[in-house]
Amino acid sequence: MDLSTLGTETRNEKTTDLDRMSPTELLLAMNDEDHSVAQAVRRAVPDIAAAVDVVVASLRQGGRLIYLGAGTSGRIGMLDAVEIPPTFGTPPGRVVGLLAGGAGAFGVAVEGAEDDPAGAVADLDAIGLTARDTVVGLAASGRTPYVVGGLAHARVLGAATVSVACNSDAVISRYADVAVEVPTGPEVLTGSTRLKAGTAEKLVCNMLSTATMARLGKVYGNLMVDMNATNEKLVDRARRIVAEAADTDLDTATRALAAAHGHAKTAIVLLLANCTAEEAAARLRDADDDVRAAVAA
Repeated sequence: MDLSTLGTETRNEKTTDLDRMSPTELLLAMNDEDHSVAQAVRRAVPDIAAAVDVVVASLRQGGRLIYLGAGTSGRIGMLDAVEIPPTFGTPPGRVVGLLAGGAGAFGVAVEGAEDDPAGAVADLDAIGLTARDTVVGLAASGRTPYVVGGLAHARVLGAATVSVACNSDAVISRYADVAVEVPTGPEVLTGSTRLKAGTAEKLVCNMLSTATMARLGKVYGNLMVDMNATNEKLVDRARRIVAEAADTDLDTATRALAAAHGHAKTAIVLLLANCTAEEAAARLRDADDDVRAAVAA
């Protein structure tokens, strides 16, 4: 494939004098280009919504969301994966990030690893990929062999597949049940897809995981009711979340949290349903962990 034909590899005519720009001119040029990213993502929202449905179905049947990528794309997937447990209280293994070259490639680039499709097969086999999982392949170019190999292998095993590319008519789209294409065009620095393309991929991952967790009852209103309060800042946040959700004062929220062993969601149901912590926990179990349903019950 002639990479020079890809939008992400072509030269940006607005920044051909990048090396002669003042810092302010350069930064304004970057900012102008960044404005286009959100609109490109917005045009892909219908496909992102379809991907959310696929991931929700996987997680509801005990499967996993598995991000797969190389370089910046893989690091963005890993970043989203590691943020999900503390934000939404999920077990670490429910959302996984796989990076070409292994976890060590997050800090030190292993550039050649992206050209090895068999590497993705080995990485997916190592985590025991099953038909219940969804594999999300991230590739700014849309043709990274590591991602192609991973998506192809996932399909053979019956897993659901989603692709995220920053070029149109991407190769990886052919291996996906849902293809998300966000054409971001030429970069300010030609070919440096850590810029606009990376930003677009981060936005898509933000949307995919947050919408999925909202659908699974991991939020109440716009509050992180399933977060893990593992440090002083987060303990304070949990108190404020409970107080906001139950429309009460911080002292009452603190007592409810203590009764609920620090679990904000249980404390909220305890207050809103005027019940004990044990009954609140039981209500949540019966309501598939959904606060609104647990309170209504």
